[in-house]
Amino acid sequence: MTGGVRPPSPERSAEVRRRFAEEARSERPDLATLCLLLGAEADGALDEAGLDAAQVELDRLAGELPFRPGSPRAWAVALRDLLGGRYGFHGVAADYQRLESSLLHEVLRRRRGLPILLSVVWLEVARRAGAPVYGVALPGHFVVGLGAEFGPAEERVLVDPFDGGRVLAGDDAETLVAGATGAGLRPSMLEPAAPLEVVARVLNNIRAWAAGRPEESAVGLWAIDLALLLPAHAARLRYERARLLVRRGEFSVGAGELEAYAEVVGAVDGEVAEEVRGEARAARAMLN
Repeated sequence: MTGGVRPPSPERSAEVRRRFAEEARSERPDLATLCLLLGAEADGALDEAGLDAAQVELDRLAGELPFRPGSPRAWAVALRDLLGGRYGFHGVAADYQRLESSLLHEVLRRRRGLPILLSVVWLEVARRAGAPVYGVALPGHFVVGLGAEFGPAEERVLVDPFDGGRVLAGDDAETLVAGATGAGLRPSMLEPAAPLEVVARVLNNIRAWAAGRPEESAVGLWAIDLALLLPAHAARLRYERARLLVRRGEFSVGAGELEAYAEVVGAVDGEVAEEVRGEARAARAMLN
């Protein structure tokens, strides 16, 4: 359920989207800023003071870490003791049913969230404290790495913020991947995730959450709209957006977007383009 989360005004939404696009296209996109702007698109109550307060809270938490703990494992233990221990940041299965679990300002308030948003808290607190930290986008379960991103594997440590910052050992990462996908762990899965990749995955999660809840189609729509503002995105998102508009009863606009997508895809797959045009005709027929 969205609970108390209500959308912003059209004017506020336009400003948030402008800033989101600007940040996403900057030379060094800031992960916390992007996640908080995403939250402002979801929650009209998140004003400028709220955005600032969330950044201040991340700064405050970083200030409570010991000064330069030392090795990657020492950093991992310090983060676990502070965030998972003293402040109780963690996740439970029920968090997957809440939109708030994907919104950074709400995760900071509730100290609960999805693995990827809890990982954002770990990443941002650790980064502010000077730790060598990066995100690791394991399939189905995001975690955090500590140590030089491209250094020797044996000198890097993985932690699971969803489990309160538990330090992963042995085949723990393989177990997480197997539990989520049934597949094995490949070395490429351990590569650092860039900020825009993290944000895209957060938006994917929100789209998936909304897709199973027809009454939340507006949430799915803004999640697609923000994903389209990222410098790199799948062209098929435009098809997804057009179909969502049709499902929301916006038949004319949706049909127009389906036709525009058909023109694009027609250059590589005429058969698919004709199928999409058929969907557009069906949408327009709903207007009669």
